[in-house]
Amino acid sequence: MEEKFGRNSFFDGGLASYIGWKILGFIVTVCSIGILTPLALVWIYGWKINHTVIEGRRLKFNGTATGLFGNWLKWLGLMIITLGIYGFWVSIKLEDWRVKNTTFLN
Repeated sequence: MEEKFGRNSFFDGGLASYIGWKILGFIVTVCSIGILTPLALVWIYGWKINHTVIEGRRLKFNGTATGLFGNWLKWLGLMIITLGIYGFWVSIKLEDWRVKNTTFLN
């Protein structure tokens, strides 16, 4: 059923702010030699998710850089132990973490 005033599900983020967050994330990651990659990911995930509305309900990202950093270290350790094989699962684990930290705002 269509919402009274238009689209029920939409994304309302703008290109300029997206580019800004991506550049800031890149700078932080490079300047920290990759150590702050979880922080940059949390910024980008937060921006994307907080600008998303599904079926009239805005999403909210609740993840933190410290929460992701702990997982990041665990995944790095597993990749070292398995000689890189666990790396195939890291993107799936990262997506799982992102979804677990996403809720509806309203």
